Amino acid sequence: MQFIETRGNDGIKPQSVTFSQAILSPSASFGGLYVPTALPSLDKAFLESHLSSHYKVLALDFLQKFGIDIDKEVIQAALDRYDAFDDASNPVPLAKIEEDCFVSELYHGPTRAFKDMALQPFGYILSKLAQQKNENYLIMAATSGDTGPATLETFKNQDNIKVACLYPDGGTSDVQRLQMVTEDGKNLKVIGVKGNFDDTQNTLKALLASEDFKKELQDRGIKLSAANSVNFGRIIFQIIYHIHSYLELVRKGEIQMGEKIYLVVPSGNFGNALGAYYAKKAGLPIEKILISSNINNILTDWITKGEYDLTTRTLIQTESPAMDILKSSNVERIMFDKFGPVRTKELMEALERDGKYQLTDAELEMLRKDFDASFSDDVTCETVIGKYAKKGYIMDPHTATCIRAYEKLRDKPLKTVIYSTAEWTKFSPTVAKSLGKSVEGDIEALQWVSEHAHVRIPEMIHALFAKPIVHQVVVEKDSIKGEMLDFL
Repeated sequence: MQFIETRGNDGIKPQSVTFSQAILSPSASFGGLYVPTALPSLDKAFLESHLSSHYKVLALDFLQKFGIDIDKEVIQAALDRYDAFDDASNPVPLAKIEEDCFVSELYHGPTRAFKDMALQPFGYILSKLAQQKNENYLIMAATSGDTGPATLETFKNQDNIKVACLYPDGGTSDVQRLQMVTEDGKNLKVIGVKGNFDDTQNTLKALLASEDFKKELQDRGIKLSAANSVNFGRIIFQIIYHIHSYLELVRKGEIQMGEKIYLVVPSGNFGNALGAYYAKKAGLPIEKILISSNINNILTDWITKGEYDLTTRTLIQTESPAMDILKSSNVERIMFDKFGPVRTKELMEALERDGKYQLTDAELEMLRKDFDASFSDDVTCETVIGKYAKKGYIMDPHTATCIRAYEKLRDKPLKTVIYSTAEWTKFSPTVAKSLGKSVEGDIEALQWVSEHAHVRIPEMIHALFAKPIVHQVVVEKDSIKGEMLDFL
């Protein structure tokens, strides 16, 4: 399988690259991204062949069908990381919360968020590639709360790898912050940034594209890569759990093979939604992908109006901070697939130059064939969390945004899977508030919710509050490059 560039080729970079090349060096021409030239078929024969498959067997077959240039033994060892999830026999359980609505729980890994589903195997593969090539890499990650902990967890103490993780100071939950600043791997650097997630992500993308920065790293014998979903190594693993969700519905007798379903995806950077789109395009029977946002609902405007306008918006901090994002990286990959590289480059350059762009009516119609979108504010999400808690199901505030899309956007009576991207423990003050208890500190909130809702607090969350703070650096965004070079 070869990978090409969303904004076309600059005549300097290769016309196409392999999977390993794309994940080791994810920065494409003109600041674009890498995308596959084709997708494996998810036809009825493929799906039926995996009706009784373990998640790892499904994943291995899918990755081999993709034709990635990674040894089978390395892929298998990477997938074995799912064995450390809560239930090794089923790392992604599916819970029924309504007669026609099911929650795919993506958070049963070591950092209690969906990023583990991709970063646990991806981190192993990237580390092995670096070791096989005897090359040293700096892996950069910008996080709105979940990518950071998952990146640090997968790469800590890996040979040939150093990690610099950027997070917006004050823009994550307390648990998310503690998961990062208490990490003690010798190859890790965590940097708080005075600003919001878009500031950290913009800096990361600028450094990835900076020839001067790469030259400074080269002088130290270090190459540059990224763990954000700008790296297709993340996305390829995010396709698989959408296939698994569909097969789970068939196994449970909720749908017949070939019957279409809706997917509801809470989205900030659009990687999870992109995985669903690729699954749909490859043949998974999906009627439509419904995108849910918080009050930073720029994706709702993009999908319903064809409008992407940063000039009229200021990022708002919410109770669902992983979606406090205005520049969604993976929107670009959707536009490439729909409109081609020339138009994608034109639109992305307009966004960088003018802070906005507008799709044509024909382009919007193409987009809406696969997507619809809605958003919920914090008060609505608190109501949703309280409602389902009374039914015995505890969800986090990101998952709660999905309920409005489930209730309002479906125009056919089809079964629906919503994606739960984080465990409630990462946002316990919000969950406690939704259940009627105002609590400021995470420790008290965790304990109160656990006792009153009869839910367990995992040991890895308990342990965070006793670990020493290792990373205390908080800087202006202009100082990020210097901090990284000092670390190296």
